[in-house]
Amino acid sequence: MVDSIEKLIEEFSRFPGIGKKTAQRMAFFVLKQRDEESEALAQAILEVKSKVRYCSVCFNITEDDPCAICKDVKKDRSTICVVEEVNDVVALEKTNQYRGLYHVLGGVLSPLDGMGPEDLKVKELLSRLKDKQINEVILATNPSAEGEATAIYLSKLIKPLSVKVTRIARGLPAGGDLEYADQTTLANALEGRVEF
Repeated sequence: MVDSIEKLIEEFSRFPGIGKKTAQRMAFFVLKQRDEESEALAQAILEVKSKVRYCSVCFNITEDDPCAICKDVKKDRSTICVVEEVNDVVALEKTNQYRGLYHVLGGVLSPLDGMGPEDLKVKELLSRLKDKQINEVILATNPSAEGEATAIYLSKLIKPLSVKVTRIARGLPAGGDLEYADQTTLANALEGRVEF
């Protein structure tokens, strides 16, 4: 096979959930596209890499710092929903049920993967909680072993600060990810959250 095609297949196969065969189909799809379509794809990739960054407040993705959610004056500033990744913010916002702010940890505690508290945005979360305006922290980590461990760890750090700590309800399947849950399940999980 041609070296440039093999290189493209190799790059596509680095995407999560993309195996060698899917990567090969994608590479041949790109090859069949008109030049302007391929250039638009390449330009979109370059643009997202140059323009998108993390919000300095909540660590959501944004082109403007702080992000639109942090700047939104209609948001309830007394509540922070703590999530693992940016995808979780997107999923929760689609429910139109949650009106507060967010904090993206950037992962979960996972010693096997070398992820400890220092690798997450925990310090930054605790710093935000010094603002006496925050009354509740909703722990919305995934219901996996790592997500639960992270929620327990955060709860132990937050409770001494006299801030109410809640956990989203168990409407989500164990081992599942927030980004793949339907909007109704996420909305029910937010409504049925319990003190942690």
